[in-house]
Amino acid sequence: MQAQVKMWGNSQGIRLPKDILQEASISVNDVLDVKVSNGMITLVKPFRHKTLEERAAEYDGKLNLDGEFDWGEPTGREI
Repeated sequence: MQAQVKMWGNSQGIRLPKDILQEASISVNDVLDVKVSNGMITLVKPFRHKTLEERAAEYDGKLNLDGEFDWGEPTGREI
């Protein structure tokens, strides 16, 4: 695929097709890290930790915490 650099106000910009953005899991208004190396521009979606609410939503809000856990014998100041 090719894209053309165009004027955008006092700057320049490149438009990317919707299917390319969907494949890269990039949405409108997402912030991307821009890296330049050896004449190549790389756009990277930065890693972001999920909130507890986002993690719980992946499990339909049900965190199956069933029972107790055996962590072994107490040692040191745990006694």
